[in-house]
Amino acid sequence: MYENILRHPGPTPIPKKVQLAMNRDIFSHRSQEFVELYRETIELVKPVFGTTQDILLLPSGGTAALEAAAVNTVSAGEEVVVITVGAFGDYFVSICEQYGFHVHKLEKEWGQACTAEELRAFLQPLQTIKAVFVTYNETSTGILNPVAELAQVIREETDALVIVDGVSCIGGVPAEMDAWGIDILVTGSQKAMMLPPGLSLVSVSERAWEVIEENQTPAYYLNLQSYRSWAEKGMTPNTPAITLIYGLHEVCKLIEQEGGFTQTVARHDLMKNMVRNAMKALHIELLTEDQYASPTITAIKTPQGIDLSEFLLHLKQHYHLDFAGGLGHLQGKIFRFGHMGYCFPSDILQAVSLLEAALQDFSYDFEPGAGVLAAQEVYLAAQRKALQR
Repeated sequence: MYENILRHPGPTPIPKKVQLAMNRDIFSHRSQEFVELYRETIELVKPVFGTTQDILLLPSGGTAALEAAAVNTVSAGEEVVVITVGAFGDYFVSICEQYGFHVHKLEKEWGQACTAEELRAFLQPLQTIKAVFVTYNETSTGILNPVAELAQVIREETDALVIVDGVSCIGGVPAEMDAWGIDILVTGSQKAMMLPPGLSLVSVSERAWEVIEENQTPAYYLNLQSYRSWAEKGMTPNTPAITLIYGLHEVCKLIEQEGGFTQTVARHDLMKNMVRNAMKALHIELLTEDQYASPTITAIKTPQGIDLSEFLLHLKQHYHLDFAGGLGHLQGKIFRFGHMGYCFPSDILQAVSLLEAALQDFSYDFEPGAGVLAAQEVYLAAQRKALQR
């Protein structure tokens, strides 16, 4: 049997060292061994968030962390702004509406980012906003919102909390929670963090804790004050995903071995450029502009004259290369090339080469090897630049 080459936006491949770490014997989550593991892991992961605040570990998917961020800070009837540039921005809208928040939706066309100027104009007429919810990386479109700029505008124009969904990018993009003025930043395990699904990570600013303490949350399992109280003891309020915490500890060690988180971010940016240049060389259109392109996922339009569903199925069945299709109204119009977490330039070259083979099977008009060559040129230029330092 051939292994599936998973180039999805999540779940993503898991390093062998992480798999081995997760195979360790289980111990009690109320033991001293767990306390030591928990506290050391939290310290190791802080640089990935760019924070000195503790990271809370929830035994859940990323959506639960988004819900926790909402229900712990805002009460029914209070006003919030949700910036939505795709399907996962709409998730935030649904969560907020479910709890009875008064939602002001700043909606952009799918494939476009929200700019600081647009957000400023949207916020200025609004006087009583409790929180602004922002998707950092929109998985459905491959957009990276300029979160640092957006957070600055929110702070300048309102007293609202800045709550950021980083589920599909934290671990692969710059994140400076403290310096940028982010109040709550969340991510999930199964994306750039190189783990299986089932663990979410939440960091909360001191300003946000003040709001949370005053808010009458109806949450029990997702009560962040409970997680904070137990974190002070090096534990979680409920049974945690111990094996995933083993894995997270090992992920942080791998980031250190790569040369630190700056190098991890640089690798993701390099892979983004390799993919984008390869598609341009193959005359395949990209959904997003270069300026706001995601370093963790690229949204690629259907090659001209090809039935996308047949093409993706052919890639998986004959070349064992597994891309994700489009979501919502982009279904059948784009496919999504994930390049996050345990993914390296060699993986990009492999995927582009297999993509070219399938394009030839479908009689697509292009110069064979053009995409691989374009990706190689990006990689080699980066290598030469590194050697000159």
